[in-house]
Amino acid sequence: MKKIVLTGGGTAGHVYPALALIDELKEYEIHYFGSDGMEKEILKKYPGIIYHQIPVVKLERKLTLRNLLLPFKLCASIKATKKELKKVQPNIVFSKGGFVSVPVAISAQRLHIPLVSHESDLSFGLANKVILKYCDCMCTTFPETAKRKKCIHTGQPIRPKILEGDKNKIKIESVKPYLLVLGGSSGARFLNEMVYQNIDDLTKHFCVLHIYGKSGKEITHQNYFGVPYTDHIEDFYARADVVLSRAGSGVINEIKLLNLPMLLIPLSKKISRGDQIENAKYFQEKGYAIYLEEEEASYEKIKENLENLIKNNKKTVKNLKKSEKIEANAKILDLIKKYEK
Repeated sequence: MKKIVLTGGGTAGHVYPALALIDELKEYEIHYFGSDGMEKEILKKYPGIIYHQIPVVKLERKLTLRNLLLPFKLCASIKATKKELKKVQPNIVFSKGGFVSVPVAISAQRLHIPLVSHESDLSFGLANKVILKYCDCMCTTFPETAKRKKCIHTGQPIRPKILEGDKNKIKIESVKPYLLVLGGSSGARFLNEMVYQNIDDLTKHFCVLHIYGKSGKEITHQNYFGVPYTDHIEDFYARADVVLSRAGSGVINEIKLLNLPMLLIPLSKKISRGDQIENAKYFQEKGYAIYLEEEEASYEKIKENLENLIKNNKKTVKNLKKSEKIEANAKILDLIKKYEK
């Protein structure tokens, strides 16, 4: 049987797009190279995947002496990863980016193992800037990102089950519009606190479905249903009329595929490289979403824009339906088969 190594981690946004391909990889023995972090927890639910924990290093986006040790730690990580790849002897590696994937990409190239990677965001992240030098091709979600050498526009890989949601599985009934608030796998503290602090007024206007992640808390309120995490986000999507979310490429492309109007509040440049802001601006320019920067996102502005999305629902949904719907999973699988040895 052929073997494939999947890699990527640091956030769920680096893991789930790789898992979107799982159902189409049945002719492969599937291995996943990751850290002792989020991806390891997520992969526990996939018993058919063989998990390999590798040492990884992360550049800290601030002045710190710890970054001086990064070259030495990376060398040690590459050495350990090469050893593990030699044991597996895969036909190909598929990388979803993130700092976890860097030593895997470098090791694969040195061992002459074909490497296909994917960049989700409008601009390249640091890890994929490095990986571009080592990969055979780089798939991109946005056509504008594919202008670099070796890049191919494929779209964003999305789990097929996203299209199979059942709204009746969300056990809360209301005559108000359903607002889905997504905090991400770790939770968006800003969005969570906005909900908690304004729950009385928010639930006068909406029935709130809230996935609050690790940074949130359980509360009880009329017209409110919250969970820390779900394996069935498709059911929440099916129930929602409008979505309030951060602007990671994975989640906003899922929402776009489902033609759901969205208000995006991307991660601030204070704690990110600004990739979510670029994604959110792009979606607003296309008419798929409204976006607010966190520093300007007062509760009144959030509520006003959510109400505008509900009011102008037909126009936004029309724009979403006109958006290019690419069979990304199939395109990426074709490239995997093209480059495998």
